[in-house]
Amino acid sequence: MDKNDNKLNSNIQGATPFAQTYFHGTKADLKVGDLIEVGYNSNYGQQKNAKYIFLTSTIDAAIWGAELAIGEGRERIYLVEPTGKIENDPDLTDKKFTGNPTQSFRSTEPFRVVGEVNTWQGHPAEQVKAMKDALTKLKEQGLIH
Repeated sequence: MDKNDNKLNSNIQGATPFAQTYFHGTKADLKVGDLIEVGYNSNYGQQKNAKYIFLTSTIDAAIWGAELAIGEGRERIYLVEPTGKIENDPDLTDKKFTGNPTQSFRSTEPFRVVGEVNTWQGHPAEQVKAMKDALTKLKEQGLIH
């Protein structure tokens, strides 16, 4: 490969067939090409405007995101590509899981929806209820918002 080939590759914009793709679990009804952005109501907690948006490299974490999302819509998992910088989600990586085994990240820059996972297996209903009950208890104790 010569230097002109490298220059050509660096000028290519947008998604590529080998771009890292992440998951985003929610109840929002989105389409391919839509952007997930900060400033909208959060899927969780007090539904205040979110400062960050979240994504993960693991389907299990995305499933939890969809199952725990507030709202009446159906649970969805989207394939997303970040349009800017992402960082480890400190609420999980620093407080709960050393080393980020959930591969959970956050950003202030949009994610582009590039697809939807249409077939996935949710957690057992008892496990989801236990998680929701635990989150409610933490909120009542003022430990999460």
